[in-house]
Amino acid sequence: MKIVFYLLSLFLLSCNCNDALQEKGKLELKEASGIEYIHETGKLWVLEDSGNKNSLYSIDENGKTEKKLKITNAKNKDWEDLTSDKEGNIYIGDFGNNDNDRKDLAIYRIDKEELEKKEAKSSYKVSFYYPEQNEFPPKRSKMLFDVEAFFELNGNFYLFTKNRSAKFDGTFFVYKVPNKEGEHAAQRIAELNSCKVYSKCAITAADISSDGKTVVLLSSDKVWLITDFENDNFKQENMTQYPLGHMSQKEGICFKDKYTLYIVDEKDSKAGGYLYEVGMERLLKSE
Repeated sequence: MKIVFYLLSLFLLSCNCNDALQEKGKLELKEASGIEYIHETGKLWVLEDSGNKNSLYSIDENGKTEKKLKITNAKNKDWEDLTSDKEGNIYIGDFGNNDNDRKDLAIYRIDKEELEKKEAKSSYKVSFYYPEQNEFPPKRSKMLFDVEAFFELNGNFYLFTKNRSAKFDGTFFVYKVPNKEGEHAAQRIAELNSCKVYSKCAITAADISSDGKTVVLLSSDKVWLITDFENDNFKQENMTQYPLGHMSQKEGICFKDKYTLYIVDEKDSKAGGYLYEVGMERLLKSE
């Protein structure tokens, strides 16, 4: 798989398919898995996934690490994405579930005041489970319980699954979990479809614009925008696909503002490990 990502990356870069994606700088982190922009402070935060430290990293707009923040009471089992609320508190999604066998899925809240310290503590933990899952792991045809993408909106988290089933068909689900301490049953609220090729269509990150009107989803070489939704009624007809013209193991996306997105990818052989910027105007022209 790593070789495939690398060869496809070289091809797409050489074909110059479109210029929606602009390289900002090389990351000092090898496995950036999530990114979030805090509007209140103008800070970019990233994390790394399983096998890495229990830390968040503040980076500048060139990808350079400005600060390492150790989280002292939360273990990085498989941290996959970051989000924040309107007050500037940040949330760590510890819900990576490649084998679909986890029973300890969690989201950790880090209060905004903690982000200013040298070490931080999570103020509370949101645990959740999928009522539809009865086997750990399920059959290969029903590997539908991995998540690498979420955001917070109006007191709820919205999680977008990464379909790891055999005979991948692009189907993924949207789950809703209340932003409250304790254990909750995740509510499945939508079934959507990306596209048919796993390496290009599996959902790896998500974010929502600060005005709550646009959702963005990420894969290795494209993004989808979901618009014109009411409350959390996400529909297939409101989801539009946009190519990035660049193939890599993209793992994190966030809005800087309504005109700009940031993307990070993992370092893989000689490819990846960068912070990118995507202008929404260029993105919309690439449709």
